[in-house]
Amino acid sequence: MTDPSAPPVRPPDVDTGFWLWVVALPLMIAGYLVDLLTGDQRATGLLLAINVVFVVLLAAVVVTFLILMRHGYRWARTALTGGAIATVVYSVSDLFTVDRHEAAALGYAAAVIIGSVLIGGGTYLLHRKDAHDFFTR
Repeated sequence: MTDPSAPPVRPPDVDTGFWLWVVALPLMIAGYLVDLLTGDQRATGLLLAINVVFVVLLAAVVVTFLILMRHGYRWARTALTGGAIATVVYSVSDLFTVDRHEAAALGYAAAVIIGSVLIGGGTYLLHRKDAHDFFTR
């Protein structure tokens, strides 16, 4: 018999979703920084520093939510899902609406497309039946 007070066993979908998000995070950051450094409205000086600090803090929050999600917190999965939807919508719309130089466009597109697919796949895995049953906190 299993001990009812024992924490549930983490399904492979949760681990795979976690790692997909971990791989996607630096790709999305790279896409943002490419856009920040090469866009028509290039950030310089103080504005660049503020943006970099913002990205580092946002990445820290995402990593924290990923760790909490991996421990079974449903609200962390919900927050990551909302962030995933917003990120993919923003990135894809930015992909088609902003003019970039060739190299910057290629770098941004590669990072954002691969990152968005990974985030979408990770989010899908976190909402499958076995994974859904794991989130009890």
